[in-house]
Amino acid sequence: MANSKIALVTGGSRGLGENMAIRLAEKGLDVIVTYKSNKEEADKTVAEIEKLDQKAYALQLDVSKSGKFMAFADEVKKVLDSHFNASKIDFLVNNAGIGINVPLVETTEEQFDILVDIHFKGTFFLTQKLLPIISDGGGIVNISSGLARFSFPGYSVYGSLKAAIDTLTRYQAKELASRKIRANVVAPGGVETDFAGGVNKTDENKRTAIANITALGRMGKPDDIGGVVAFLCTEDAKWINGQRIEVSGGLLL
Repeated sequence: MANSKIALVTGGSRGLGENMAIRLAEKGLDVIVTYKSNKEEADKTVAEIEKLDQKAYALQLDVSKSGKFMAFADEVKKVLDSHFNASKIDFLVNNAGIGINVPLVETTEEQFDILVDIHFKGTFFLTQKLLPIISDGGGIVNISSGLARFSFPGYSVYGSLKAAIDTLTRYQAKELASRKIRANVVAPGGVETDFAGGVNKTDENKRTAIANITALGRMGKPDDIGGVVAFLCTEDAKWINGQRIEVSGGLLL
C-alpha cells in the first residue's frame, strides 16, 4: 500500500492548529505538528491522530526564531525517515501565531518586531527552508485573518502582516508553479480559541458584537476552519491556487 501523504502543521498543539491536524488525519493524511512549549498538548493531538489510524509526530519549533529553521528542517528529515518511511512532506500549513491587541499610539517596537518575526518573517523563511523537502505537486496553506480585509482597533500590526501573507501567497503560487506546488490562504473570522488571551471565548460583549455582524449569527469554532484547510490538502482542491478563502460565516459582508 502506498504511503499516506504527509502534512506539517505549525502550532498544532491546540486551537485551530489542533483541529486542522485532526481534520487532515480524517482525510487520510499523516501529520507532523509543531508546538512552541506545550509538549503535553501536542502529544494529545498526536494521540488523537493515531486513533484515526494515521501516523503523527510532534516537534518543538519557535516560529519567531528564523535562525533555527535550517536545523528544524534537518530534524524534519530525520523524523520523516525514522517515523514515516518518507523523505518529503506534501503539505505545509503555516498556522502558528499570537495576537497582540494594542492601539497604534501605544504599540512598542518590541511588540511590532515579535509580530513581524512570527507572522511574516517566520512564515516566509520557514517555507523557504522547507521547500527542498516539500514534494512537487504538493501545497502550502497560509493562515491569514479577516483582519486583513476589515479593521478592528488594536490590530494594526497583526492585520497588516496578515495582508502581507495574502500577498506573499500569490507570489508563492506564481514562483512555485514550475514545481506544481499550490499556495492558498485561509482567513478565519472571529473564532473561539485561546488566541490573544482567549477573549473570543470569555468576553461576552465581544462575542455578541461579532455574532451581530456575522451573517450566520454566531462566533466561529475551530471545527469551522480545520475542514477547509484539510480540503485544500486534497486532490479535490488541485485547481485552487493563489486564492484567499475567508472562513468567517459572512463577517462584515
